[in-house]
Amino acid sequence: MTTTPTALPSVVDPESWRRDLDDLRTREKAATRELDAIAALRRRLPMVEMPEYTLESKDGPVRLVDLFDGQSQLITYHHMWSPGAEWQCGGCTSYSHQFTRLDFLRRYDARFVVVTQGSIQEALAYREKVGNEMDWYSSVNSSFGADVDAPPGGGFALNVFLRDGDTVYRTWHTTSRGIEQLSYTFALMDVLPFGRQETWQDVPEGWPQAGTGERWLDSPEVAALYGRNPA
Repeated sequence: MTTTPTALPSVVDPESWRRDLDDLRTREKAATRELDAIAALRRRLPMVEMPEYTLESKDGPVRLVDLFDGQSQLITYHHMWSPGAEWQCGGCTSYSHQFTRLDFLRRYDARFVVVTQGSIQEALAYREKVGNEMDWYSSVNSSFGADVDAPPGGGFALNVFLRDGDTVYRTWHTTSRGIEQLSYTFALMDVLPFGRQETWQDVPEGWPQAGTGERWLDSPEVAALYGRNPA
């Protein structure tokens, strides 16, 4: 999708540009320090013990603790799901396809997986169709999704867990725009001169804008770009 802008940033001399950039950098650094402080508070959150759950994997039933695969920490992205649909949530499909090289997390004693409310057979077929590289699990026969704020027919969510032996604790949860902080896609959009080009954003007069999510890749586009069996 290409839109010809009706306005452009003003043009100034290098010294003026550097001065304005320095002013912006002051605020950027303050925001970075605030995020550091928030992360410090996150590390001090209490946690809640989870009951035992049985989920489904490509190899059959697995316990929640098995999803850690020997690591101590686990991130689960809960993919919205409509049973029987040809295409699942475009936002979830687009968001989760970006994570392609997750082995580095093992250096941090952690793992990151997708959990869906679809049957494992349907979920794995869809994963293949759109070229997703993450490990997928199903909670369709478990209350796990509902218990961590991602019920059947509900929205997307992200949860973090800590394992102590075979005991699993829930340490953090977020959804909505809290999840975009864990994405490089939105960060890249936000440093562009025209930003995300969505109508809710504060932009100068004449900047190109469209509805929220209109420029995101939809599920068929993700499949066409990255699917292992493109049509």
